[in-house]
Amino acid sequence: MTREKTDFWVGLFILLGLIALVFLALRAGNMSSFSFAPTYRVQAYFDNVGSLKVRAPVKSSGVVVGRVASIGFDNQRFQASVQLDLEQQYAFPTDSSVSILTSGLLGEQYIGVTPGGEDKTLADGGTIKFTQSAVVLEDLISKFLYNSAEKEGSAAAPESASGSVAH
Repeated sequence: MTREKTDFWVGLFILLGLIALVFLALRAGNMSSFSFAPTYRVQAYFDNVGSLKVRAPVKSSGVVVGRVASIGFDNQRFQASVQLDLEQQYAFPTDSSVSILTSGLLGEQYIGVTPGGEDKTLADGGTIKFTQSAVVLEDLISKFLYNSAEKEGSAAAPESASGSVAH
């Protein structure tokens, strides 16, 4: 092999490595699915956004219809404020609802849109009134453990009461 051929193959290998690194960086930053379709922005308020991130997908029936534009805190409502960029080709009724959902058991979080039945559709700058916050796994576990302990405590109480009455 001549030196020029070796240099060419080494350069090609390095170029492919750089392309792979850029691809991985875009995937890790959830930026690999850029859409240049025109969008309109709507707002939704949640009690708890969990680990929702900016650029997370907004899906309806499993189809990506937009992205999370920003997440902030509203000092008047004391709730998380989430700005959604929805693609203009998807017009949702004004009484639609949004929920923060999780892909799989411990996957990434996204926003699911359930269309309503109104004739009027959401417009740029509109607000989605019906929201459901993220389910926090730790809260579910603590509720389960608390309920289990409460049931065991109430089951033991009648036995001791009936035992003392018999004597």
